[in-house]
Amino acid sequence: MKKIIHIALSILLVSSCYKFDPTEARYTDGPIWPDYMDVTIPAGIAPLNFCYTAEDGPVPVTTFSHGDMSITIKGREVVWNAKEWKRLLEAAKGGDIIVRSSVLPDSWTMHVSEDEIDYGISYRLIAPGYEVFSKIGIFERDLSSFKEKSLLENTQFNSCINCHTAVKGDPDKFSLHIRGKKGGTLLNIDGDMNAYNTRTPETIGSCGYTHWHPSGDYIGYSSNIVRQGFHVRPDKLIEVYDLDSDCQVYDIKNNTLISAESIKKQDVWETYPAFSADGKTLYFCATTPRDIATGYQQLRYNICSVDFDPATGTIGSKIDTVIFAEGMGKSATFPRPSYDGRFLVYNLADYGNFPLYHREADLWILDLETGESRPMSEANSNDTESYHGWSSNSRWLMFCSRRDDGLYSRVYFTHVSEDGQVGKAFMLPQKHPLHYYNNQNRSFNVPDFVTGPIDLDNRKVEKMIKSKERIQFGFRMSE
Repeated sequence: MKKIIHIALSILLVSSCYKFDPTEARYTDGPIWPDYMDVTIPAGIAPLNFCYTAEDGPVPVTTFSHGDMSITIKGREVVWNAKEWKRLLEAAKGGDIIVRSSVLPDSWTMHVSEDEIDYGISYRLIAPGYEVFSKIGIFERDLSSFKEKSLLENTQFNSCINCHTAVKGDPDKFSLHIRGKKGGTLLNIDGDMNAYNTRTPETIGSCGYTHWHPSGDYIGYSSNIVRQGFHVRPDKLIEVYDLDSDCQVYDIKNNTLISAESIKKQDVWETYPAFSADGKTLYFCATTPRDIATGYQQLRYNICSVDFDPATGTIGSKIDTVIFAEGMGKSATFPRPSYDGRFLVYNLADYGNFPLYHREADLWILDLETGESRPMSEANSNDTESYHGWSSNSRWLMFCSRRDDGLYSRVYFTHVSEDGQVGKAFMLPQKHPLHYYNNQNRSFNVPDFVTGPIDLDNRKVEKMIKSKERIQFGFRMSE
């Protein structure tokens, strides 16, 4: 485990009404936290404020320079003026910012990429465990600033708010799941929002894990019978698993779930559907069912694919294995193809289909042109990596990681070049990161890029959820 460092020093920097608290603790082995050394960042990112971790010594003086431009900040907490930060990033776009510190022997760089990042992200904030029902909310964050806003919280109704997923980051086309007695799926299509009952007599349950077709005309769903078990081991607290699962495709225009024998086999559990960039392939995860009581550690999922014809809504019959993780003694889940069609990133863990609680879970990247698959070592850590997604231009990957304290998931970003070079991961910036993360008692969960602000009337949504009215999904088997 990473060590806890307490800073017992006088306050040297005051910003706004917050005073840097020298008694606050964080987990780190490096000289600064968050670790923003030698990272590749977008020109539109919010200031990467950080703290020094040394327990004593002189007050640090930090100098950031690019060409003739140089900015110096004195203090143990480095807090940027937003206008100066933006001016420096614009000047350094495509080049490096050199960072020198009076208390460290070596300088480091921040490479400012010419690849833009999307407007913001949406995410769920949830307690790190499922032992009790707690406060859950969907939030939006502007990546160019520290502005965060609440979109919907379960304090408005007694239900669990699940994933918010958009079409390639389009804020006007998204789905939102609600679980519980007033459960349902909300679909917003260009401002027209409706509530649906996604469970049909032909399916094992309601629709869950979601991935939009690039056309916006279809949604890949899985129906899962989910259970959770609790361990008494300190290194393994919880296991989430399925008792059964199937995949299907929702045809929005015809309000019909489409299934096929290829993705609804009795002797296979299928989950985590995802469409390819051209919309002609449906990826999913599959495993052979086992007795959970005695064989849950032998549950190993492979990533498979099947043809999909968007013109007719037809699912193919031939299944191809894309990642044979079982042959590695591993389990592969959560496939996410890049929107440019070049890569597919997935989770690899020892077993199971829920990597969020597996410390060994890492991100792997598959080059869809060459077929080469490798771990994203530049972005991975010695703790859990999970729930990843691509920016709309396929140059930035966002994911959740428990690397900081082993308990709370936090959002990280990494740059992926056109040829698959992966950059060092960096944490979602906060104005006062030490204060923010020490006081944030919920985990970031299921983050998704958005290309613009989300216009969500939460009172309208509350009324829909509390109402019993639901539009019923239809069902058909693909020929």
